Amino acid sequence: MRYQPIENYGIIGDLHSVALVGMNGSIDWLCFPHFDSPSIFAAILDDGKGGRFKISPVPDNLKTKQIYLPDTNILVTRFLSADGVGEITDFMPVGESQSGHKHHLLVRSVAAVRGSMTFHMECLPAFNYARDEHTIQLEKNSVTFQSPALSLDLVANHRLEAKGAGGVSCSFTLNEGQTTTFVLKNTEYTPKTDLQQTVTELFKSTADYWRSWLSKCTYTGRWREMVYRSALTLKLLTFEPTGAIVAAPTCSLPEDMGGVRNWDYRFTWIRDAAFTLYALIRIGFTEEANKFMEWMGKCATHLNPDGSLPIMFKLDGNKITSEETLDHLEGYGKSRPVRIGNAAADQLQLDIYGELLDAVYLHNKYATPISYEFWTLLRNLVNYVCDNWRQKDEGIWEVRAGRQHFIYSKLMCWVALDRAIRLVYKRSFPAPLVKWQKCRDEIYEDIMENGWNSKIGAFVQTYGSDTIDAANLLMPLVFFVSPVDPRMLKTLDAINRSPEKGGLVSNSLVYRYNIVTSPDGLNGDEGTFNICTFWLVEALARAGRYDRRRLEEARLIFEKMLGYANHLGLYAEEIGTHGEALGNFPQAFTHIGLISAAYNLNRALDKK
Repeated sequence: MRYQPIENYGIIGDLHSVALVGMNGSIDWLCFPHFDSPSIFAAILDDGKGGRFKISPVPDNLKTKQIYLPDTNILVTRFLSADGVGEITDFMPVGESQSGHKHHLLVRSVAAVRGSMTFHMECLPAFNYARDEHTIQLEKNSVTFQSPALSLDLVANHRLEAKGAGGVSCSFTLNEGQTTTFVLKNTEYTPKTDLQQTVTELFKSTADYWRSWLSKCTYTGRWREMVYRSALTLKLLTFEPTGAIVAAPTCSLPEDMGGVRNWDYRFTWIRDAAFTLYALIRIGFTEEANKFMEWMGKCATHLNPDGSLPIMFKLDGNKITSEETLDHLEGYGKSRPVRIGNAAADQLQLDIYGELLDAVYLHNKYATPISYEFWTLLRNLVNYVCDNWRQKDEGIWEVRAGRQHFIYSKLMCWVALDRAIRLVYKRSFPAPLVKWQKCRDEIYEDIMENGWNSKIGAFVQTYGSDTIDAANLLMPLVFFVSPVDPRMLKTLDAINRSPEKGGLVSNSLVYRYNIVTSPDGLNGDEGTFNICTFWLVEALARAGRYDRRRLEEARLIFEKMLGYANHLGLYAEEIGTHGEALGNFPQAFTHIGLISAAYNLNRALDKK
């Protein structure tokens, strides 16, 4: 296979964008300078023409390992041979020396730590998703890549040679203790000192930044290392200028190998808001929570003409306007089409109001009280929910088979009303309370009447259906029902069966829904959905406060799930039938789910 497994990558970043670094020393994905900028390296989406920045030993079939330096996002790729041990240390500078982030750099430092090792470097950019031609201006130890929209320099300690039409390469041998460095940077950035001294200073300030940031984490429970790595990953996926967090830094990595379930996740979903805020606040990162909430407040002013709220936004807070296919790229493992943009931005997804109001409620309670101006925006949205909750929508999973009455959407409409009412009582905000309470109670009764299927003994996916949906695991998590309500326990048991027995759980891993009995308008299969597994852990943990057997099952499922992380503790969106990572990588939603599940499971175990 020409393409590395998705789980073979680590990431580095500078809070504006990230690069995916393979275990073979190749950077196969980087959008520059921002997450949603066009790519300059995209070999992960087209091995032939996507572009890469690779440094590898000669020969390149050595045993490799990857680690992060403790408590940082500085990545070390280590190569082991009979003649020696070599390392590449990759990072994108953050910290005091990069304050303001006017410039963006990618630093690759290569060293021989034992014996000697020969390396080969090739840098082959492909600007604008490999659509733009570029020229190179080559000097002894540097090269300028010039495209119509972007100019970049690669500076090295070695003589560079032209490679092909638009790339450069070099080979070099390092003996024990020797180091060499490559820096990819904005053309206008000029170091004040020599390259090696600059890199040394940037390395120190970047390591200091990450360790100082992580020291604010208040989590002290079990599985601390995995929680720390998830927190560091979420921070990497944060767009510092606005505080928005991308769903994932990649686009079009397939949920089904060779299939069409390939989406662009380099945006921020309102849906993720409550989960994000909860995870950040629970482990002590209130500053990030405050900035994220500030960004959400600005997004809430960008309403659709009918008064509804868009389901997702660009990192600058503007609406997403299109979805485009890049037919010149073959896709990861020939999984076409390659998509940029996201047409789901135009869908009606009524669940987002509950997730937004839940996030606001948590933020008001645990972080910073909200303003009156923000309340007036929220009040309009709550009134919209009252007027529209009976509509069909595309639901949490963004189906492309037409709108339906999704139970989860009704549930989150109830959450929107419930949290708004709680805020009124807590802050004495002006609101039409009688109207809201009447609407909230109507939604509750409607779910109990139309969402419960007594024949199969579970809450189902849509009105009148016989199929179940893992999203309903959130019912006790949002306090709609008790975790030990008989209906919830039956739903939990129904979901927690194998697909062959009508359930959604395959050896502890959870599918979103059954795509055979619940067609979603797309061809192909998909893997188990990682956040759904963490939802199952939380639902079992909450029920486990009253039933030790369920608590022990929650712990077993959680710890088995930890074993599906990659070698660095990172997760994609899904897990395939062979344990492989599927979908965009790494996915914020999954790491948010891990933090939340770890926090609540740890608390339940302490109280047992």
